[in-house]
Amino acid sequence: MSGAPNKLWYGDNLAVLRDHVADESVDLVYLDPPFNSNATYNVLFKSPGGESSQAQFEAFDDTWHWNETAERAFDDVMESGNTDAAEMLRAMRAFLKENDMMAYLAMMAVRLIELHRVLKPTGSLYLHCDPTASHYLKILLDAVFGKENYSNEIIWKRTTAKSLMSRRFATNHDVILYYSKGKEPRWNEDSIFTAYDEDALPEKTSAKYSHLDPDGRRYRLDSLINPNPNRPNLTYEFLGVTKVWRWTKQRMQEAYQAGIVVQNAPGRVPQMKRYLDEQRGLAIDDVWTDIFPINSQAQERLGYPTQKPLALLERILAASSNPGDVVLDPFCGCGTTVHAAQKLGRNWIGIDVTHLAISLIRRRLIDAFPHAKFDVFGVPRDEGGARKLAEDDKHQFQLWALSMIDAQPYKGGRKGADGGVDGYLYFKPDGKIVEKAIVSVKGGGNVGVSMIRDLIATVDREKAKIGVFLTLEDPTTVMRREATAAGLYASPMHGKFEKIQILTIEDLFSGKKPHLPWIDPSVFRKAKREKSETQGALDV
Repeated sequence: MSGAPNKLWYGDNLAVLRDHVADESVDLVYLDPPFNSNATYNVLFKSPGGESSQAQFEAFDDTWHWNETAERAFDDVMESGNTDAAEMLRAMRAFLKENDMMAYLAMMAVRLIELHRVLKPTGSLYLHCDPTASHYLKILLDAVFGKENYSNEIIWKRTTAKSLMSRRFATNHDVILYYSKGKEPRWNEDSIFTAYDEDALPEKTSAKYSHLDPDGRRYRLDSLINPNPNRPNLTYEFLGVTKVWRWTKQRMQEAYQAGIVVQNAPGRVPQMKRYLDEQRGLAIDDVWTDIFPINSQAQERLGYPTQKPLALLERILAASSNPGDVVLDPFCGCGTTVHAAQKLGRNWIGIDVTHLAISLIRRRLIDAFPHAKFDVFGVPRDEGGARKLAEDDKHQFQLWALSMIDAQPYKGGRKGADGGVDGYLYFKPDGKIVEKAIVSVKGGGNVGVSMIRDLIATVDREKAKIGVFLTLEDPTTVMRREATAAGLYASPMHGKFEKIQILTIEDLFSGKKPHLPWIDPSVFRKAKREKSETQGALDV
């Protein structure tokens, strides 16, 4: 470990916050709690007994259910000492009953209490959500942070309205709730202005700045009269006019010679030019329509379904933090927050509960900032750690093992029947046509020759060229013989490769990789390299 100020954590953010993030150590929190972008769930307001509410809601990820974990989160809030949060959550439960929405709110409430704890008195929190639960979350935030510390409900237009709505208006925005911890949060006023677009000026601005220099620079005329009439040292005659001026006579003369001071006609009071391109610009309001979502052709798109634009996080970080401040994202997903923090010279902490996300973020940072310095915690560092992960969560072990060889998880890593396919590796044997290798992961128990035969059958069925068998346990001699008997794949340009390849987790820790022609190692698209870097050499 380098002891780097930037930290990427795999794990439940509640445990990481409690065990590893000190009181009042964070300057800015941005969180975008997960909700499912690929399906519509109308069950958030359905109780465990099956009774449906009259309201039907498009909702968050289907990991939020009322169960023992949700009950424990509720109890934690009741025992937190934050009586406002406890009373509010108790009232919500009385109204909503025990359903998926209530589970989501209970698990968010206990985390919001921890996020309030780790924020500095000058810190701020931005919670990104959609309108499904934003009203409930605002009430929770009022209870945790105090309603007096509410600053803004920011509306971000995330997409163009679809034309398929027949019974309601189209939904096309997200909500970002902005709260401060105290009365004097970090706030950079100069960052909340955008430059004027002179081809699309507001009507009032266009009328105000109606003059043009010969070179096209737009300006308005402003008074040079001093508002304080009792300034004898600034009272003098200039261009035939005696007034109490804002500037000394020498400065006035220099500005006149530079063309800044003008007199439209003899005897008229001179005025100064105030150029539009020297002004701070338009103040950013709480409806953001100028930051566009990640589309399929966007250069920064990595393929993560809920990826947010880098510009969105850069705006938030620029407004509420300074270089060197600590930025925390407890649901860091594909890492846009930590990318923005790295780019803007902030220190950062990122937490996510999936190895897929941790792998993606690590690769994204290395691609964008080759000399970035950060530590990764919570991931296996030896065979013992891998074995413990397999015992605790076989699905996360599978995702971690796939990340070790830069394989793409089947269906993005979703749980469910996979037909013998845990992941894919893609390669171009002739530099043009993309071929694939099937990856099968086994995280424990007995392994046998039937698994190799199943992999061979899957490779043939999927019309793949190669199969890779990743195993925590040592393969048997019979398994290796069966793999060898499967034969070779002949690449048109790179020679021959074993059709079925067996790698142990110990092999992966020693640096061994599948033997493939022209591997494209990116699970997602490669992040573009940033022009400016603010940290030292990579040390992870």
